[in-house]
Amino acid sequence: MAGFFKSLLQRFTKPDIDWNELEASLIGGDLGPRLSLRIVAELKTMGHKLHGQDVVDLSRKSIRSILGANPPPLTKRTDGKPTVILVIGVNGAGKTTSCAKLAHLLKSEGHRVMLAAADTFRAAAVEQLEVWADRLELPMVKGAPQGDPAAVCFDAHQQACAAGVDFLICDTAGRLHNRHNLMEELRKIRRVLGRQDASAPHETLLVVDATTGSNALQQAREFHKATELTGLVVTKLDGSGKGGILVPIREELGVPTRFVGLGEKATDFQAFDVARFVDELL
Repeated sequence: MAGFFKSLLQRFTKPDIDWNELEASLIGGDLGPRLSLRIVAELKTMGHKLHGQDVVDLSRKSIRSILGANPPPLTKRTDGKPTVILVIGVNGAGKTTSCAKLAHLLKSEGHRVMLAAADTFRAAAVEQLEVWADRLELPMVKGAPQGDPAAVCFDAHQQACAAGVDFLICDTAGRLHNRHNLMEELRKIRRVLGRQDASAPHETLLVVDATTGSNALQQAREFHKATELTGLVVTKLDGSGKGGILVPIREELGVPTRFVGLGEKATDFQAFDVARFVDELL
């Protein structure tokens, strides 16, 4: 994303701005048509010759107003039951790795964490999570290959309750956002968890790949319809040069970004900070 704003400053250094080019540049930075058109319209009303810094300053102001305050941190329950985190998204977005990194972050804060491998259709996904669990020295629950993902989450919740776990993180199978049967599977997982704890799952985090641009907005729309999202995990912010797509997702759906992935290591993961994100755009 920082590269995007640098290019704005470089391309719009002359007083006379090509409005069509500016509009295309903002949309190309994944800010979305709605926000991009609003920024251009506001710039046109400023009534003086504009430079690239004016574009950056107004973009920054608009982004800050949409993102608002930092989202609240994940909280440990006070009744002894685990906080259940359901992690969802399309194939290849980085769900399993994000589950592991989130588990590492929570463990580093002193919490007891358990992982549930509810992607029963891909042996590689279970193996990958198992490797992470061993590396991080965390308990993990898995089921039979091709088994019922909801049953894995159910069993994991029972074990988490018995073990006094603070956070249970459920890694689900990657699914296309336009496949009705797979979305129904997510609803079933929620229903089954609700039988154990009427308030579960307490967090439903959608993992989106920053490099997919506007397609991430469509994914968020469909997943939010199927199961109410409480936040985003945005991966690959280290290499995309963008990340602006989290702004229109927040504006249209009200879904905040909760965590960002910045690399391959377990420590390359952090809670989303609005001020830091906007400052780093520049």
